[in-house]
Amino acid sequence: MKNEQLSSSTIFPLGEKVKANFTGDAYLQMVFTDPKPLNTAIGNVTFAPGARNNWHAHKVGQVLLVTGGNGWYQEEGKPAQLLEIGDVVNIPANVRHWHGATKDSWFVHLAMTPGETEWFEAVEDEWFEAL
Repeated sequence: MKNEQLSSSTIFPLGEKVKANFTGDAYLQMVFTDPKPLNTAIGNVTFAPGARNNWHAHKVGQVLLVTGGNGWYQEEGKPAQLLEIGDVVNIPANVRHWHGATKDSWFVHLAMTPGETEWFEAVEDEWFEAL
């Protein structure tokens, strides 16, 4: 997905640039933060080409709803999975994983995240470039 396609197809604002726990340019627009009735934060995350988050795990789990572009999702010890618009990823509690854009596409997803996130090391550039 090219930048001009991104701006014409997104439904939420780009949001603020994320400063920690990401490699490359990524942006977060919180869509829902009210603890009632779900107690689940929902954030719209936009990754520039090649951007990704660090390895991390969620105490309760997470659901990703892909709304734009192409990206990667990988659980520790498993091969990376290519994600496309319409894909849904159900991430179990306490599973180390990362997600982000492919090298040549913007990537946008809604992240539904109840509970806390534990952050780990960055995904190595050499490994990412080999995808």
